[in-house]
Amino acid sequence: MSGVHHMDRPVAYAGGVDIEYLGFGSIVIDGVHFDHDVVIEDGAVRKRDKAPSRAHKRGGHTPLSADEQLPWGGTQLVIGTGYSGRLPVLPDIELEAIRKKVELVVLPTAAACALLEDVESPTVNAVLHLTC
Repeated sequence: MSGVHHMDRPVAYAGGVDIEYLGFGSIVIDGVHFDHDVVIEDGAVRKRDKAPSRAHKRGGHTPLSADEQLPWGGTQLVIGTGYSGRLPVLPDIELEAIRKKVELVVLPTAAACALLEDVESPTVNAVLHLTC
């Protein structure tokens, strides 16, 4: 499939993720192009719903907060913080990770994608911010 995928339904993947962060605002996951933030959970890719975190917005960025529907079901949650690593990740994310016994890995999106390419486990989930 080519072009921008507008997420009518989740896109599944198996094993490691074939993922390429093309740069600011653009990513390809298993051959599907996305131009918005994504969540990878239990082998499926969906659009990140930022609405629950908008109440925490200060300035130009909508931060990542535990108010969002995040993929807490695995053993590890990888958060890609954008091209320049500027996505604010609120402290409640770390507290929730501790509570749920999920290892939290927070990296700029290019590094997060490189990590996800090497992952062979479906117990690793991710939230990837594509801009800033």
